[in-house]
Amino acid sequence: MPWKTTNVMDQKIEFALKALRTSNFRELCSEYGISAKTGYKWRNRLLERGIEGMEEQSRRPHHSPEQLSEAVTCEIVRLKQRHPKWGPRKIREIYLRVHGRAASESSFKRVLEAAGLTQKRRVRRAKKGGRLSSGRKAKAPNEVWTVDFKGWWHDPEGRRCEPLTVRDEHSRYILELRALANARTETVRTCFERLFEKHGLPGAIRSDNGSPFASSSAVLGLSRLSAWWAALGIDLERGRPGCPQDNGAHERMHLDITRELEGSAPGERQSAFEVWRESFNRERPHEALEMRTPAEVYEPSERKYEGTPDELDYGAMETRRVHVTGRITWKSCPVRISSALHGWSVGLEPADGKNSENFNVWFASLLLGELETSSASFLPAQRGQGGAATGDSADSATLRPPNRPDGACGAGNQTSNL
Repeated sequence: MPWKTTNVMDQKIEFALKALRTSNFRELCSEYGISAKTGYKWRNRLLERGIEGMEEQSRRPHHSPEQLSEAVTCEIVRLKQRHPKWGPRKIREIYLRVHGRAASESSFKRVLEAAGLTQKRRVRRAKKGGRLSSGRKAKAPNEVWTVDFKGWWHDPEGRRCEPLTVRDEHSRYILELRALANARTETVRTCFERLFEKHGLPGAIRSDNGSPFASSSAVLGLSRLSAWWAALGIDLERGRPGCPQDNGAHERMHLDITRELEGSAPGERQSAFEVWRESFNRERPHEALEMRTPAEVYEPSERKYEGTPDELDYGAMETRRVHVTGRITWKSCPVRISSALHGWSVGLEPADGKNSENFNVWFASLLLGELETSSASFLPAQRGQGGAATGDSADSATLRPPNRPDGACGAGNQTSNL
């Protein structure tokens, strides 16, 4: 019979006492449902240690020749704090490069777990991409544009359709409703260039946290597309992950598209989109606009689009060009910032006055984080950092760099190849 779940200790003692008297040891082991090896172990423990020897013994070694010193433990923790996204394997590798020898990966993992510097992997329903938000609501045309991709559907010929929609938040004017060939950055950017040339530049663009508008893995969620917007002096607004109600009016417009356009024939799709957009803008009155149409409220922006600037103006700050790998060079040391900023320059400003060893890292009007010169590492800005100076909410990370109070960043009118 196997050990019972209750009073296991009594079962072991009973077996060991019988084992001292039995003439058929293996039959007794079979009766208790244990192997002969286990039976001999418990019999010998009773002979050697008595009843106390029947307790379960700790498998932990009495001493470890590889036990880490306090200095080594502190160094492991320091490296983890400098590289919070790295796991034990990478932390061990950088320690090995510096010190020439290192403990096992499991030792590094144990130290980091004891220090509370590791997190168990879990499935996330929505990714956070360094949300930028001031909570602003548009009170005039072109203060905020909203953008999204309408949920896809299949046309009568079985081809997928997922149109891009761009809308002025205040007037409800639909600036664009277009079935693009794909959702790549280059394709969407070309579409926005046409919009900027026709309507001028908005004060801000609100999007969700998905590609190509944002990147969940980049500092402040910057993607190549949103970095371009920022370089043009456009503020970035993002809704909360998994909360379409943050862009509710835009989603309501998508519902109208679902009801009225999903049956359009593929050959007439874009023309059908244009007819519907004109009707929505010029014929359909809106209660929120006191029964006026969007076209009666909307007017082009006073901020004209003059192409992408070749350089960004950071005043008296030092500047560094971001390489294709997403790194800048600081005193011959590569420091990773973000590959989304490839080709642009960032500004470096002393973090705490002129004599500071660390530098704030700016991109256009965004404070990205801090360059720590002692470790040649970049410390990204945390959510909630900044924004108070401009009246933004706690989630805002948008700031105006010194010497650039107007937020203008362009230093030229020529269009670059960025």
